[in-house]
Amino acid sequence: MAELEGLEFGKSDFVLLDEVNMEQFMENLKLRFEKARIYTFIGEVVVSVNPYKQMDIYGKEAIDAYRGRELYENPPHLYAVADAAYKAMKRRAKDTCIVISGESGAGKTEASKYIMQYIAAITNPSQRAEVESVKNVLLKSNCVLEAFGNAKTNRNDNSSRFGKYMDINFNFNGDPTGGHINNYLLEKVRLLRGGSEEMLGSLHLQNDPVNYVYTREGAASTVSSTSNNDRSNHRAVLSALQVIGFSEEEIDSIYRILGTILILGNLQFETDSESVQVVGSEAVSDIAGLTTTEPDNVTKSLLYRTVATGGGEVIEKGHTEKEACFGRDAFAKALYERLFCWIVARINAVIEVKDYNPVLHGKNTVIGVLDIYGFEIFDNNSFEQFCINYCNEKLQQLFIELILRQEQDEYQREGITWQHIDYFNNQIIVDLVEQPHKGIISVLDEACLTVGKVTDTICLESMDAKLGQHPHYTSRKLTPSDKTMEFHRDFRIRHYAGDVTYSVEGFLDKNKDPLFQDFKRLMYNSSNPVLKEMWPDGQLSITEVTKRPLTAATLFKNSIVALVDKLGCKEPYYVRCIKPNEMKSPVLFDDARCQHQVAYLGLLENVRVRRAGFAYRQPYARFLQRYKMTCEYTWPNHLMETDREAVEAIVTQHGFQDDVAYGHTKLFVRTPRSLFTLEQERAALIPILVLFLQKVWRGALARMRCQRMRAIYAIMGCYKRYKVKAHFWEVERRFTNVRNMADYGKSVEWPTPPAALAQFDSITQQLHRRWRARQIVKNIPPSDMGEVRAKVAALGALSGERKDWGCGRPWERDYLSNVRDCPQTSSNFIRISKELRNKDQYNQVLFSGFCRKVNRFNKSTDRALFITEKHIYKLDPKKQFKVLKRLPLESVSTGLSITAGVDQMVALHTSSQDDVLLYIQRGELCPNQDRIGELLGTLIDHFTRCTGHFSQIFPRIRTGKVTGSPL
Repeated sequence: MAELEGLEFGKSDFVLLDEVNMEQFMENLKLRFEKARIYTFIGEVVVSVNPYKQMDIYGKEAIDAYRGRELYENPPHLYAVADAAYKAMKRRAKDTCIVISGESGAGKTEASKYIMQYIAAITNPSQRAEVESVKNVLLKSNCVLEAFGNAKTNRNDNSSRFGKYMDINFNFNGDPTGGHINNYLLEKVRLLRGGSEEMLGSLHLQNDPVNYVYTREGAASTVSSTSNNDRSNHRAVLSALQVIGFSEEEIDSIYRILGTILILGNLQFETDSESVQVVGSEAVSDIAGLTTTEPDNVTKSLLYRTVATGGGEVIEKGHTEKEACFGRDAFAKALYERLFCWIVARINAVIEVKDYNPVLHGKNTVIGVLDIYGFEIFDNNSFEQFCINYCNEKLQQLFIELILRQEQDEYQREGITWQHIDYFNNQIIVDLVEQPHKGIISVLDEACLTVGKVTDTICLESMDAKLGQHPHYTSRKLTPSDKTMEFHRDFRIRHYAGDVTYSVEGFLDKNKDPLFQDFKRLMYNSSNPVLKEMWPDGQLSITEVTKRPLTAATLFKNSIVALVDKLGCKEPYYVRCIKPNEMKSPVLFDDARCQHQVAYLGLLENVRVRRAGFAYRQPYARFLQRYKMTCEYTWPNHLMETDREAVEAIVTQHGFQDDVAYGHTKLFVRTPRSLFTLEQERAALIPILVLFLQKVWRGALARMRCQRMRAIYAIMGCYKRYKVKAHFWEVERRFTNVRNMADYGKSVEWPTPPAALAQFDSITQQLHRRWRARQIVKNIPPSDMGEVRAKVAALGALSGERKDWGCGRPWERDYLSNVRDCPQTSSNFIRISKELRNKDQYNQVLFSGFCRKVNRFNKSTDRALFITEKHIYKLDPKKQFKVLKRLPLESVSTGLSITAGVDQMVALHTSSQDDVLLYIQRGELCPNQDRIGELLGTLIDHFTRCTGHFSQIFPRIRTGKVTGSPL
């Protein structure tokens, strides 16, 4: 490469530096930038500096110059790494990926477009129509996704507000057959400008973005000279949508949704006495027209929220002005997110590989291209920047894993002579964010799932408590002297790219990503089929119970983990983008800014690893299979003892003795030039003998270690058996006469078991306790067993929480039929209970008694409670025990709540959330009786005998303050 560019342009590969240090690295980078050489190699990694100007280095001549050439044959270029990834995929049938990384504004999006254009240009030389169609859709999809997913920020005119990973599928000929796009965390919307006056009028819009709240900030920094570009870009997007296959109706629906979002942003609310109203009705009518819904339904969705009570009753809850604004913004954001995901899904449906048969079409290989938002540090960093920077931490970890750590680990594992190169491993930062139960995402999720009022400040306090000792986390509370952060608001993470201060305000709301169900039903009931397709969850009625969705942070983490796994199973190629200055100047090179990026991207460590390492490695068997035909001693089959010896013969014949090294299982080639020669001559590497004595001595050491371990395990086995037997003998000695003891061995102390018998000893003690219980219980008359079981159940459930629960008195259960307890009403109740027995065919009365029912207004009335093994009856004693309500007994399986005091209050929780709050009244049998324990124990005993375990039926028996919605 040094021969292709003069010394006045600096070194085209950082590996060729005289000394590997930051000063020489930065001097070479700056010199090449000033000489308009924006690309530089580090081996197979391309370092790209954003030129902030158009450069004439991407035309057809440049594509032809790099097509099919090796990396070192041409000056550094994006096309070189794209061609290398394509050749690796085609030659070795190896899935590859190109990871483009760098901070916001470093030129990642442009790099991905040039790579896509190059791959499209070098494939399908026969110009097959179906392949050309796939290529066109892949290229046009970039234009569409950029229009809807990028935005103007204070650091970048075309900043990606979403992450994009595109898999391009190739057939055995190396022609693209399809693809798939994954998108990650769409953040904000951008105005789609350039529409005609007629189209804007039909959407009830104006041409000036300053008139709309959602686009005012971006429009303020947009100069008028961009209007022509906006119109041309708009035409390009419209053309791309048509090429991809969007129908006129679908494109019209896209514009309608964009218009709806802009009008939504301008909606204002005002408080009129006690209710909230929309300011002006014209905007509501415009929204209804654009979404083909009824204006009344739009107004209702904006001002009210429909909720269902525990009893299935549906009520409308009016919004406050703040809640209405929050709901409006959440609706607008959800509209845009659903639109974007729908566009991606439509593109995927067009470009997916169809009718693929491996037998007919051969192996299907993939090249992945990752273009994702870069590291961001703003004046105010919120939840979106937290997710974006976490994503970049994961990608940096992948780079460390594949380029730095795995490279060095493989040399050590293969026995290659190697001087270890230190580097910063950001695993500690990744764990800070994603570690289960301890990481920031876990703290956020726990706060979002906690019942009650949990604020962002409380969440920050929880983070401080759990992460206060972490070296990469701090907050103003933890460092009070740091006045760059605010109390109860800010926390800071020491990222690999620098310290970032985040404002916790809005974290919980954005993590929940809430959207009222009313908006979903509004869109699902639209007459527009495109809108209806985007909102399938709107078909659920308000009373249907759905599973709590995963939080936004967890969904993003899961998608990034899946992305890293997907990248990790491919052969990676890297483009490391650098932003030369903050002024977007084509001539300014900010040394400190660039040096910071070089440091956190690990480029210097990459140079050291690459300079000391090997460009190519291959297992002996695979190497021999590929190049054995180039040597007379190995073709067609070698007669040597090992494949390695055969490989040595091949390498010796081609004379590459100074450029290879032999590992335990692989052959290593140092320079790409040797690899190119081997490809040309179908040969590979020359021999460097692996020390045979080391191999033998390692085997001897391993055998000696194996014999020693066998002896150790034999001794350990004998000793364990002795300890087990000794324990059994001691247990037998102590418990020989327990059958004749008064307490059946309760006072006997159990010997300490050996570790191997810990579980067995626990089971044995449990069996002994059950045997003791059986000895005691078998003397109890059968007629009393039901009451005993109920009292035992109540004792276990209350666990000492309630002081007096009626353990010491007989339990009558059916008090309404007891003449002594209810002398005036017992006869009437006996008659009613017989009628109910004939009607409902019950066999057993579990409990009955007078009670007072309390409603939500704290009004109470006299009632009678009658519980059988089938139903719970609410009766009116003043009307001859008329049945007011009948509930299946199984419906109270959710649980019940009582207090720890002496009151007789009980709340029965039903599966339909129709909870019942009662106050059990004492009869004349004993005015001070506590009947709560009797009711509790009877129900638990009944369900235990029916299901085998009461926790399956009463998962939340609790004592304390009664909560819930009484009926």
